Amino acid sequence: MKRKEKQKNTYGGAYVPEMLVHALKEIEIEFEKALKDTQFQKKFRELLHSYSGRPTPLIYAENLTKHFGGGKLYLKNEGANHTGAHKITHCLGQALIAKRLGKKELIAETGAGQHGVATATVAAKFGFKCKIFMGEVDIARQRPNVFWMEQLGAEVISVSSGSKTLKDAVNEALKYWMAHSDESYYVIGSVLGPHPYPEMNRTFQSIIGEEIREQTRKAEKKLPDVVVACVGGGSNAIGAFYDFVKEKGVRLIGVEAGGIGKRVGENAMRKENGSLGIFQGYKSLFLQTSEGHIAPTHSVAAGLDYPGMGPELATLFREKRVELQSATDKKAVEACLLTAKYEGVIPALESSHALAYAYKILPKLSKKEVVVVNVSGRGDKDLFNLTRYLNHKEFKKFLAEEIQRYEK
Repeated sequence: MKRKEKQKNTYGGAYVPEMLVHALKEIEIEFEKALKDTQFQKKFRELLHSYSGRPTPLIYAENLTKHFGGGKLYLKNEGANHTGAHKITHCLGQALIAKRLGKKELIAETGAGQHGVATATVAAKFGFKCKIFMGEVDIARQRPNVFWMEQLGAEVISVSSGSKTLKDAVNEALKYWMAHSDESYYVIGSVLGPHPYPEMNRTFQSIIGEEIREQTRKAEKKLPDVVVACVGGGSNAIGAFYDFVKEKGVRLIGVEAGGIGKRVGENAMRKENGSLGIFQGYKSLFLQTSEGHIAPTHSVAAGLDYPGMGPELATLFREKRVELQSATDKKAVEACLLTAKYEGVIPALESSHALAYAYKILPKLSKKEVVVVNVSGRGDKDLFNLTRYLNHKEFKKFLAEEIQRYEK
């Protein structure tokens, strides 16, 4: 028993400079108070219902079910949330915590941009100043989200260090927070970072799994047989999985970015190439070089282009409660287009990885088996990235003409 407890605590922790210890402790204490505060719980649930639009729909994908001819497919449409993704949920929760602490400013980092938009949105709603740190590469491929963050009143800070992607944006956000923790609250965008963030964001996001349980029971009179979600940091995955962890009959599958190849630097597959490490304040599985440095990553989906994963998800993988699989860029794009064509749902490229793996296993399942894919966000943000990947000539022509109209 003692050994098991020791193993369970392998991942997580708070490996931060001393100057951040107080800031993390005050968040932990306030979060624990909030969990026992019925008024906080009521306010959070009201915001999810009246502002975010929960519960999000569970859509029976009848056309794709017929197309694949195996298991029955449902799509949990988190893209129906206000701002277009599940990210708004933990942003609302953390904004309420920041208000209780009397903070004046929200800061955040973002890769795909959805967490940045969600943070800027709650900052506008609750009257916080807002700074968003974002890698130069991600700014270039997610420019529409940058535009909206700025219109929401946030200052978007371009990060040009390292690979100029999400991990570098996290580093810069942490540096800023160390210097401004008295007035600033760091809204971490996934179930990672130092304690208590992984537990706090998982608690807020667990509403996804609660809704999947209730909605699947109503539709099918049973629990789902399989729940599938994409895994970058893992917030949508642990949110969808958490309510089913003790239900051994429910298969839980996380899908990582298979990128363009199996070598380190060509993907973001922690299952294949990850090893125990400490980075950005927490211990988990990370992609690392032979010298122990954080390795470069690649994914067509900016939100999956990250070297680590949330510690609780890593623990569930080690305990073989959660499977980790992968889907390549090519398969994810194909799944995105197939879902749009057959179901009228345009998923984010991150979510398309989960869909790609679901489409791989659906034909092998019986017609009685129910698969729920958590579509963590909608694909509007991927318009430019997707058309570039497809080398869509008509859209390229439109952009050239639009620039001419813009310059007149």
